Amino acid sequence: MKVAIVTGGNSGAGEATALELVKRGWHVAVMSRSKYEKEKILWVQGNVAEDADCRRVARQVLDKWGRIDALVNCAGTTKVVKHDDLEGLSADDILGIFRVNLVGPYQMIRACAPALKNARGCVVNVSSVASILGTGSSIAYAASKAALDTMTFSLARALGPEIRVNIVAPGFMRTSWWIGLLGADGAAEQERRYAERAPLKAAPEPPDVAEAICWLLEGARRLSGQIIYVDGGMHIASPR
Repeated sequence: MKVAIVTGGNSGAGEATALELVKRGWHVAVMSRSKYEKEKILWVQGNVAEDADCRRVARQVLDKWGRIDALVNCAGTTKVVKHDDLEGLSADDILGIFRVNLVGPYQMIRACAPALKNARGCVVNVSSVASILGTGSSIAYAASKAALDTMTFSLARALGPEIRVNIVAPGFMRTSWWIGLLGADGAAEQERRYAERAPLKAAPEPPDVAEAICWLLEGARRLSGQIIYVDGGMHIASPR
């Protein structure tokens, strides 16, 4: 049975991916800072921004199941700041976002790389359409995802042929995080505005992202260094 680690797998697209993988017969470990209890899923506490945590989680999963076939880097963070508010982001804000969104995936890949090579496994980094549009919750968030994309291309080249490294880039999703930030009505309005602009007239949902991730993990044997936009076509939307 194959084994996957999903960082940030306790909510949103990460949780949807973990649940879908379990449904498909995988052993799944969810890495998150807050406790997560779900049947058939192993919760391992850890912060991707801490290298010691990343290495410990990889060891724990190997000790339990003896292999790592897939790593899904879904953990992320942001600070919501209007893009024209240049005083709204401090250097510490930017560095904190990059530590989770860029350094975290690098550290997890490094920790899991020997086991992934042995399994001829796959990494999926969860980015965002903001990486190419310069949109999203803040300039720092968009920049961190653009950096994640570039790092993915470098690692896909460096880790092949044993490990495939790809990207899934969602658009806006009305997740519990956004509902907590904007309220139910505010998140619904944000989704409505997003869908109005997207060519498919719809915003993605966590299961849509999970489906794309699982396809990259289980199929797509000749794909590496690719980006799949799960965004209703927003990356090709006409500018306003």
